[in-house]
Amino acid sequence: MLKPSRLLLPLLAALLAPVAVADTRSTPDPRIETLLTQLGKVRDINEVALSPDGHQLAWVVETEGKPGIVLADVDGKNAHSVGIATKPGICSEEGIAWAPDSRHLAFLSNCASTRNGMGGSKQQDVYVLDTQSSGQPEHLSNLNGYAHALSWSPDGKTLGFLYVEGATRPASALAAAKPSVGEIGVEGIEVQRVATLPAQGGAVQRVTPADSYVYEFAWAPDSDRVAYVAAPAPGDNNWWIAQLYVQSAQASATRTAVVNPNTVSGPLHGLQIALPRWSPDGSRIAFIGGLMSDQGFTGGDIYSVAAGGGAPVNLTSGIHVSPSWFTWSSPQSLLVNQFSDGHAQLAEYTVDARHAQQQRVLFTTQGAVWDGSAIMGLSFSADHRYVAFEQSSFDVAPEVYAGAVDSGAPHAVTAINAALKPSWGKAESVEWDHDGFHVQGWLLYPVNYDPNKHYPMIVNVHGGPSGAVLPRWPGLGASFAPFSGLGYFVFMPNPRGSYGQGEAFVQANRKDFGYGDLHDTLAGVDAVEKKVSVDDHRLGLVGWSYGGFMSMFAPTQTQRFRAVVAGAGIANWQSYYGQNLIDQWMIPFFGASVYDDPAVYAKSSAINFIKNVKTPTLIVVGERDAECPAPQSFEYWHALRTLGVPTSLVVYPNEGHHFVNPVHQRDLLQRALNWFEKYLPPQS
Repeated sequence: MLKPSRLLLPLLAALLAPVAVADTRSTPDPRIETLLTQLGKVRDINEVALSPDGHQLAWVVETEGKPGIVLADVDGKNAHSVGIATKPGICSEEGIAWAPDSRHLAFLSNCASTRNGMGGSKQQDVYVLDTQSSGQPEHLSNLNGYAHALSWSPDGKTLGFLYVEGATRPASALAAAKPSVGEIGVEGIEVQRVATLPAQGGAVQRVTPADSYVYEFAWAPDSDRVAYVAAPAPGDNNWWIAQLYVQSAQASATRTAVVNPNTVSGPLHGLQIALPRWSPDGSRIAFIGGLMSDQGFTGGDIYSVAAGGGAPVNLTSGIHVSPSWFTWSSPQSLLVNQFSDGHAQLAEYTVDARHAQQQRVLFTTQGAVWDGSAIMGLSFSADHRYVAFEQSSFDVAPEVYAGAVDSGAPHAVTAINAALKPSWGKAESVEWDHDGFHVQGWLLYPVNYDPNKHYPMIVNVHGGPSGAVLPRWPGLGASFAPFSGLGYFVFMPNPRGSYGQGEAFVQANRKDFGYGDLHDTLAGVDAVEKKVSVDDHRLGLVGWSYGGFMSMFAPTQTQRFRAVVAGAGIANWQSYYGQNLIDQWMIPFFGASVYDDPAVYAKSSAINFIKNVKTPTLIVVGERDAECPAPQSFEYWHALRTLGVPTSLVVYPNEGHHFVNPVHQRDLLQRALNWFEKYLPPQS
């Protein structure tokens, strides 16, 4: 969630760096180095795709930081690398998409490119591999920019994808922002459009309007139309006001505005829409609508609308779970992957024109799942009898899972990370009631936990606020579960504002940031302390993005926390409104702009209560963060330093909201671990 004007940041970061280094990297603990080394060994599985006939699996796995494609039987046997690369780890191949014939696999590769593309790396192009032939993949395109989200038309004649011609950065608010130079808001705007390419090769056709930024799209069953979610550029900012459109899959075609959440009446008004999905007969489009703070991290209710437009219908009003991803399995049924009390749960729904009713839960996974296309995304065979996905948990490192839908939760069909074992303690779901809400969270025990001893506990608040903590294997960077390996409890609550309890629960912290959700979190701390031996005088707090805001705001409201690490936080919602590059997200949550209702922003601004803070605080942020701009971290750090509160600020050069440099990821986690060891020692 959450974006700067940063012309002075490089100078300021250079001035501050010596202070940060001296304060946060002294007296290294050898256990920290061991832990960081282990975290760096995981091989990420970025995508999983099951062939439509259910017989073949493809996945994308990283080798030495480079993604490569593996092809196998559906049970994982006969796995072998495919693509242009002569060996894994030397170039990038990803973006896999099966053709309807289950024989051809499209992908993106820069392995044979001699042209420079985005960020100085080699330009990626579209290739198609005939999986039943020993020949080389066919080169289909000569792109100049950023492409992703490859998707075959149902008739197999055309490939569609999202394309930013001349891109200088990935199309994501999480990526490092461009330098703020030139005429702001006018010059250098990059627009993502739907593009198509004949499956046999040919010219790329830009389908959607040049002034409209497209976030997601879907082919109609007739292969002649596309539905897409789009807004005026700039794309980073305007997803929160995006509309649903339908048009012919041809350039310069007239489009139809199907749903405008900004003007529609009913529960969808002013909310966000995502994941358009055509009904099998092409008459309707279903989508997820809700209060969502991040494009790509979807949750809400399932809506339906006639493909030609009309009033959208909330099919799942009042449910107590949060659908995050779905697919039509028949004209009268949906398969829905949903957040439920901190778990990922696949359920079958029957659907008619007015309602979608859950019939049964097919399985609940033991960790976080996705297929690479979307959070909670799954890859199904065409008959929806088989499913595949990547899964990890606190106990098991990432692997590819596949199996029959009706046989319970699928088993792992790979052993890519099988040698990795957790060096942290066991995980346990914790539930409690507070203020009329039922709340859930995850608790990691200290390694080698002894109930006769008292341990410190670190509370990790997730980002969003619309989001949820699911069990997931931790990695380097802003992943704080490994603190358990150094003798801490780690508590990860899903308070009001989180997915998993229904849309009313998600919307319960509107215009109330830092109050109700903080009280839910503190009630969760009390519940944990009644359950296990936590030392209440040794509590720490950590978070990133919205969690970074909470890490700045909570010490102004309570003295229970003795050490804090605030990552990419927000100190002052009023100044933040004018600094970030995604201000459109704020109106759904605050109810008005800062110019129309400054008081609602002021009441949740840590800077207005800053003299209450006594807690030593480490502050970290990316220099080019477009979501949570670095000046917010400077403002909080400056106040604490002036007030004599122990503090350190570290600004990481050229990083955005999501850090991509492995050196920075490792450094961030090392500093956080050192900070807690200094101010919240595991041994009393």
